[in-house]
Amino acid sequence: MSEGEAKVLSTEPLLETEAVWTKLVKTIWRDPKGITRTWESAERRTRPKCSDIDGVGIVAILEKETGPEIVLQKQYRPPLDKIVIELPAGLVDEGETAEEAAIRELKEETGYVAEVLETSPVMWNDPGFCNTNLKMVHVSVDMSLPANQDLKPELEENEFIEVFHIRLTDLWEECIRLEAEGYAIDARIANIAEGIEIAKKYKL
Repeated sequence: MSEGEAKVLSTEPLLETEAVWTKLVKTIWRDPKGITRTWESAERRTRPKCSDIDGVGIVAILEKETGPEIVLQKQYRPPLDKIVIELPAGLVDEGETAEEAAIRELKEETGYVAEVLETSPVMWNDPGFCNTNLKMVHVSVDMSLPANQDLKPELEENEFIEVFHIRLTDLWEECIRLEAEGYAIDARIANIAEGIEIAKKYKL
């Protein structure tokens, strides 16, 4: 493995006593016909006690003369052993609102300073597999601010993030191109891209 290349070295079963972030759960449930069944799923261990969400995804749009651009990230994800195209995102801290988490995470991961525009309802990432959820927070980035001209991300020691922008009108085509180049596309950004294409098709 060359220097600077992230790569999975091995995988093995995770013991319950070693698990910090997740746990596996077997649920016994009764279906509408009265039949008792089992369901295997995963749960996060990190949701704050007073919060109804695990984290936030951040939709940050930069208004430019050439058209609006969305802020994206390239980040290696060991479960996929791939670099993933993602929105800025992060977990909510204890006592923190979704909006506060979004502003903090955007600054830490990208360097951008922003203001909240709106927040989505609670969204469930993969309800057939896990209970992980989030809210999407839309923010406004004032490009005239000095802080947004000289970006200073505050990445954690184990975070390796490359920030880039894509024009909203080109988002779908860029997702296809990036996947062809070997990147994985996070569902949240893919859904935004597909939504834009649907809006174009049906002139919404």
